Amino acid sequence: MTRKSRLPDRIEPDLSILFVGINPGLRSALVGHHFAGPSNRFWKLLYESRLVTEPLTAKEDKRLPEWKLGLTNIIGRSSRGIDALEAEEYRRGITALTRKIRRYRPRIVALLGVTIYRMVFGLDQRMSPRVALGATARDIAGVPIFLLPNPSGRNAHYSYEEILVAFQSLQQLAEHAPATLDGLNTRRRSRCHG
Repeated sequence: MTRKSRLPDRIEPDLSILFVGINPGLRSALVGHHFAGPSNRFWKLLYESRLVTEPLTAKEDKRLPEWKLGLTNIIGRSSRGIDALEAEEYRRGITALTRKIRRYRPRIVALLGVTIYRMVFGLDQRMSPRVALGATARDIAGVPIFLLPNPSGRNAHYSYEEILVAFQSLQQLAEHAPATLDGLNTRRRSRCHG
């Protein structure tokens, strides 16, 4: 896959939530839209959790900013699975993600999967085998991190109902606590340089 054929980010300034995936799947790269795999539940979860007000499909990924939502990936290169990704790609991707967060200043960064969370924060699975979903005590560039399960249909660790509850919790946080998030982001920016 050439650099020109990578999926474009769906990011604008003043987003409420920036969703972050690991990398595009082969189907997404082929059709040019995020979360386009037939078993991926991302779009259904957005609607059922009320993060968007109408059902969307992958073909409508460019509309996410209408709901103050954005989408990017740690690694731009598509692959059949994460086993094909190199450690250096993760390092470069995390650096690029930090730059995007500093530039666009979303209120919340929602990491789509425990694997991403471990990679971003350098957590060894043997040292921290269980990671709690939801709001975390961590941030990137002063923006709070919310951990969601990977919405892929291949994710056997969480049922659809568990994933939906996590998306609903994110929606409630974003809807009912914007002032709290603004204050938290301001405090984190004042004490966090990285």
